[in-house]
Amino acid sequence: MTDSSPRFRPFETLLDEGRALSLLREAVAGADDGELFLERRRSEALVFDDGRLKTASYDAAEGFGLRAVAGESTGYAHSTEISEASLARALSTARLAVRGEDAVLAAPPRATNRRLYSDRDPFDDASFGVKLETLREIDDWLRARDPRVVQVSASIGASMQEVEILRPEGQRLWEARPLTRVNISVIVEQNGRRETGSAGGGGRHGLAPLITRGHWEGVAQEALRVALVNLEAEDAPAGVMDVVLGPGWPGILLHEAIGHGLEGDFNRKKSSAFAGLMGQQIAAKGVTVVDDGTLPDRRGSLSFDDEGTPSQRNVLIEDGTLVGYMQDRQNARLMGVAATGNGRRESYAHAPMPRMTNTIMLGGDTPPAEVLAGMKDGLYAVGFGGGQVDITNGKFVFSCTEAYRVRNGVVGAPVKGATLIGDGATALRQIRAVGNDMALDPGMGNCGKAGQWVPVGVGQPTLLIGGLTVGGAGV
Repeated sequence: MTDSSPRFRPFETLLDEGRALSLLREAVAGADDGELFLERRRSEALVFDDGRLKTASYDAAEGFGLRAVAGESTGYAHSTEISEASLARALSTARLAVRGEDAVLAAPPRATNRRLYSDRDPFDDASFGVKLETLREIDDWLRARDPRVVQVSASIGASMQEVEILRPEGQRLWEARPLTRVNISVIVEQNGRRETGSAGGGGRHGLAPLITRGHWEGVAQEALRVALVNLEAEDAPAGVMDVVLGPGWPGILLHEAIGHGLEGDFNRKKSSAFAGLMGQQIAAKGVTVVDDGTLPDRRGSLSFDDEGTPSQRNVLIEDGTLVGYMQDRQNARLMGVAATGNGRRESYAHAPMPRMTNTIMLGGDTPPAEVLAGMKDGLYAVGFGGGQVDITNGKFVFSCTEAYRVRNGVVGAPVKGATLIGDGATALRQIRAVGNDMALDPGMGNCGKAGQWVPVGVGQPTLLIGGLTVGGAGV
C-alpha cells in the first residue's frame, strides 16, 4: 500500500482500514473511479468592531464522503458519523451511479510525499487572550494614527483541516492543511463624508507571523491609506476607455473572467466561451497564464488535491495560445487528457470538481511606468471588491475599491464608484502591454462555484487593456 502519512493516523480509531477498503471496493465495483474522503476541521474567528469584541466563534466538524464515478454520472454519499455502519449505509447511495459491471478502474494518481506547508497547528500559536489583545492594539493604533478615523474593524481567523483519502487500489494519503488570515477595515470621516479602506491576507502557515506588530501595522497602514485616498476621490468617469490594472490582487479579474472559463467541466460540456479553442490564439501575444498549486504556503496551494492527485504548475495560455484546461479526474478521463491536480471540494459533504488554485498571469518585459505612460486618457485600477461573471460568454462586471484617472500618462486624482464591464475573451485580445512587476495577492481570495467555496490565490503584473467599458457617474 502506498502511504504518504507516516506520522499520523487521525481516523484509525474510528474506522478499520481493512473494512473501509473492502466497503470502498464494493462501492466502486463496475465504476470508473471513486474514493473515500475523510475530513476533520476546526476553525476560529474573532472580530473586533467599533472598540469591542463583536464575534468570537469556534467550529469543529468531521465526516466522510464516499464517491463512485461511472462515465458522466457520480454517486455521492456523506455522513458526519465516521464508522463502519455509516459507511455501509452510504454504499448503496454511491452505487446509484453504477449501471454495469464491465468498467475498469482508472489508474490511480501518482504517489507523493511532497509537503508545501507545515502541519503545525495554528491554534497553538497564540492564546485567546493574545489574539484579543492584538485586535485591541490594532484598533487603538489606527485611532491614534489619524483623527479622521471613526471606526475600525479587525479580524483574526485560523483553521486546521486534516484530510485522508483512501483509494480502491489501496493508496492512502493524509495531510494537515493550515489556513490563517488577518483582515483590517477602517472608516474615515471628513466634512461629513465617510469612506472605507481595507487590507489583509494570510496563507497556509501559522498565525504567529500575522499577529506580530511588524506585520499588522503594515496592514493597518494600508487600510488607512486606501480610506484616505477614497476620501479625496472624485466621481469616476463613464465610457469606453483604456484601463491599466495594477499588480497582485487585481488578478481577481483574471480569475473570474478567464479562469473559470478554463476549467475542464465547462469546456467538456461546451458551456465555456473558450470551448473548442484549444491550440488557437485567444489572447494577445506575450500573455501567459498559469494555475500553480505548488507555491509554498500560499492560500490556494495544495500538496495534493481532494482526489489525491499531486498539484502542479499548469500552463493554460502560452504566449497568447490556449494550451491547457484545469482538470479533475472525471473530466480529464472523459476528455482523454491527464488530470492536473485541480479536483477540489469545500468539505467531505461535497463531491470534487475542477477548481482553480493560484491563477497567475506571468510578467512581461515592460516597466510599469512605461505601461502607464502609454495611456492618453483612461483609468488606473489597483484595488477591486466584488464582481460577477457569466461563464457561458465571459461577460464580467467588477467594482473598483481604489482607482485613479490617467491623462497623457500622468496618474491624477483618485476616483470612486468605478466599475469595469467587459468579457474575458475580448479583454484577453485587447491586452496591449504587460509589465515586468508580477506580484501575488496578499492571500485573501475565496472562490465560489456551484455552491462550494474554496481558498484561492491570484497574481498578475501591471497590465494595459484597451477599450473596456467603465461605469461611473462622471464624465
